[in-house]
Amino acid sequence: MIKKVAFFVFVLVSLFDIVGVLFKVPDLIFIFKPFILLSLLFLYSSSVLVRNKWYVIALIFSFFGDVFLLYSGQSLFIMGLVSFLLAHFIFISIVLKRIQKTSFLKIISSVIPFLVVFILLIFGLKESLNEMLLPVIIYGLTISTFGIVSLVDFQNRKSQKSLFMLLGAMVFMISDSVLAINKFYNASHLFEIIIMSTYIAAQYLIFRSMVLEENGKN
Repeated sequence: MIKKVAFFVFVLVSLFDIVGVLFKVPDLIFIFKPFILLSLLFLYSSSVLVRNKWYVIALIFSFFGDVFLLYSGQSLFIMGLVSFLLAHFIFISIVLKRIQKTSFLKIISSVIPFLVVFILLIFGLKESLNEMLLPVIIYGLTISTFGIVSLVDFQNRKSQKSLFMLLGAMVFMISDSVLAINKFYNASHLFEIIIMSTYIAAQYLIFRSMVLEENGKN
């Protein structure tokens, strides 16, 4: 029963935030965006018997990232970037612990697609990034690494939990790529809708992977 209530709260909060973005209602966004990750944390806590403390910390960092990005200003944007950077470091660590062994071919085949996307994005944005070039490169390499290790894990396991994590990493990369394009190249209301929708989907996919992992242990 608690799990159903938690899922309902997560969906409701997410929908209200997307409606706020869709119809440009700042009050809805400011009220509901911070609660997306808090409601996901509530859903995670009610879905597993034993919580992964590192995943919980990653959700907390993501929560702070959401809060910082609610406000304008480069310093707050950088704080939001750092918060999500730390969350991605944890996601990478979680996936690396799943990988027992792999082959060089699987590593190469996992690196290529994410590296290509990263290079294309940086070259497309480099003229407008200015002093943000290095922070964006660092962040881009980090989220690309998240995608790479997730693809390696999926190639090894072919399991449902590895698929959810891979999809989460890919959708997260789409969300952040569109965010970068929207902020540094060409702002668009459509981009804002895509950013929020894909971000929520990515966090939920990662959550599904973590639930499968923890429940599989128990």
